[in-house]
Amino acid sequence: MASVDVVIPVLNEEHSLGPCIDRLSVFLRENLDHEWRIVVADNGSTDATLAVASRYAEERPNEVRVMHLDERGRGRALKRAWRESEADVVSYMDVDLSTGLEAFPPLVSAIVDDGRHAAWGSRLSRGSRTERSLKREVISRSYVCLIRLIAGVRLRDAQCGFKAMSREAADALLPHIRDNGWFFDTELLVIAHKRGFRCKEIPVQWEEDPDSRVKIVKTSLDSFLGLLRLRFKGLPDVHPPA
Repeated sequence: MASVDVVIPVLNEEHSLGPCIDRLSVFLRENLDHEWRIVVADNGSTDATLAVASRYAEERPNEVRVMHLDERGRGRALKRAWRESEADVVSYMDVDLSTGLEAFPPLVSAIVDDGRHAAWGSRLSRGSRTERSLKREVISRSYVCLIRLIAGVRLRDAQCGFKAMSREAADALLPHIRDNGWFFDTELLVIAHKRGFRCKEIPVQWEEDPDSRVKIVKTSLDSFLGLLRLRFKGLPDVHPPA
């Protein structure tokens, strides 16, 4: 039996966090045959998010842990949470749980049973089912084309908030990831692919959250500049664990 940390990065999610923890913990108890823990990574919230997370950690010390960062950035929160974790598998998902939880056990199994270094949900794989606006669909597919064109990596989806890595792979890769924001995911996967890490995309069911906080224009520009950095400044010399 492996140990699994499920990180939930949050920023000002006082109303969404409680329902997320309740639903996720029930699912994990009933469907994951491994030891697990939910880690709430609060990065710079100014509302009652930290108080909500702390209450759950006090009430369920064996299931929920909370950590707080003063600085914002999803990538920054994930780096710290994964580095401090002692679990065999580190993972994360978005607080809105837009990705269907039924895909989480296969995600973990890809690491534990199949020996993959990294696995993630793909909204654009065969077998996936998504419900989202035409605007988000066009942006997502266009970004995948940019990844293939600029980075030379054939990913189907890089930004789905539903990923897992082995402890050893995280230890090898995280020191080389420069981005602390939304491009963190893409940078991680591009380097993993190009450096020969064993990876797997898992088809998922995904439903768009109308309350999404993603700033599409800024995020798209930052991601484009990040891809150019990877292309022209080179990739780190990192090797997959044995």
